Amino acid sequence: MPDELGARSDLASDGAPRRGPSERALDAIRPLANLPVFFKLTGRRAVLAGGSEAAAWKAELLAASGADVAVFSPSPSQKMLETAGRYPQIAIFLRDWTPDDLNGAALAVADAQGLEEAEAFAAAAREVGAPVNVIDRPEFCDFSFGTIVNRSPLVIGISTDGAAPVFGQALRARIEALIPANFAAWAQAAKSWRPQFSQRASGFRQRRNFWERFATLALASAGRQPAPDDLDGILAACALESDAQTKGQVILVGGGPGDAELLTLKAVRALQSADVILFDDLVSPAVLELARREAQRINVGKRGHGPSVGQADISALLVTLGLADKKVVRLKGGDPAVFGRTNEEIAAARAAGIECTIIPGVTAALAAAASLGVSLSERDRARRIQFITAHAADGSLPVRLDWPALVDPGATTAVYMGVKTLPALVQRLLDEGLDPGTPAVMVENASLPEERRFVAAIAAMPALVAAAAPEGPCMLLYGQTLDRAGNATPSAAP
Repeated sequence: MPDELGARSDLASDGAPRRGPSERALDAIRPLANLPVFFKLTGRRAVLAGGSEAAAWKAELLAASGADVAVFSPSPSQKMLETAGRYPQIAIFLRDWTPDDLNGAALAVADAQGLEEAEAFAAAAREVGAPVNVIDRPEFCDFSFGTIVNRSPLVIGISTDGAAPVFGQALRARIEALIPANFAAWAQAAKSWRPQFSQRASGFRQRRNFWERFATLALASAGRQPAPDDLDGILAACALESDAQTKGQVILVGGGPGDAELLTLKAVRALQSADVILFDDLVSPAVLELARREAQRINVGKRGHGPSVGQADISALLVTLGLADKKVVRLKGGDPAVFGRTNEEIAAARAAGIECTIIPGVTAALAAAASLGVSLSERDRARRIQFITAHAADGSLPVRLDWPALVDPGATTAVYMGVKTLPALVQRLLDEGLDPGTPAVMVENASLPEERRFVAAIAAMPALVAAAAPEGPCMLLYGQTLDRAGNATPSAAP
């Protein structure tokens, strides 16, 4: 662990106590109804008791997975006979099963005729150590057959633990529509290319870089089959990067206002490839959940008037991790380029010779406007949108603001970090000539389920917000286009 993770007790410039970066333990996996596993059956024996149509479907699944399937049924259905005709590794024995038939079975499946047979079959299978499934009798099952999306060797299994099979089938249909049929060819290419690449890879970073490039190419080339040139191109790109990159990488990622679905695909890919993630307090748990589980998570949050990690500490930690050859994601709430002190972090990384890039995110002002269902610009009423922060380095209202611009009736203004200084801000705006009746909305926790909205004329907003005492991050919007936010719900009125 870098020394920079040690705690600090000095004060920030606004008098708030500082804190050191702190590693966040990975959240425990939420309880699973079943453990999703993929079982190798090629060349292994599977026993199936019963010859019904339901049993025939299980026989086909087992045979398609490479198993040698022994079916025991004195009167197999026509469906079972047709299935056995398609798969030479299915052998039908025209008699009832016996406990000895289960010897050497990798899996045991039965379509039992009654409770007594189900109980006996499950007991006989467990006696020889074979996992058992009794169709439509979950109380006797060690495993279940989920709904399958088949792009083998890419296989996706869906289970609802028997609670809602139709729901599982609906999800399968949705996933089938999203995954092109030729993804099977790309998955097969990955399998066949692995040995060639493994001979050239010298470490974890090279291997991960190769597969990240492969995944990006496969997703972008869904309409065609993989070609040998694709492998050559990926290997060449990896070789160039390996020669050029002697240090780690820093990626500044916009985490958006909180709703994980507002992340860009590029942001998600960065999170899933990171070695270390430095995240702000305002980054939601749902966003962090999208990160690679093996990634180290370090909280470097800064909160107005609250315990905060110093910016110099954050920049130094980015450099330390980058020089340690780590791929570091600096995850910021909203957009990194909007009041995020991004330039300081970029400058520190680049001064140390570390590659640094930015992935933009949805900033809170735009998320709030979308939630309200309004446009911040409008012909003839608002031809300019301006973003300001109402929070200076010492926590007070900034004095170097363009007040004539902020009272312009032809502009829409978004105010970040403005709750503490709201009374002083509104008073100054009114003193500078802003119409007291200017429509305004304060949005707390924009885009999240706990979002609240406070709608009032600008002059009444301080009293309304003081009475509501919001604790989450807030965004103030004011201007003529906000008059259409009066019907927004949920809201509070003065």
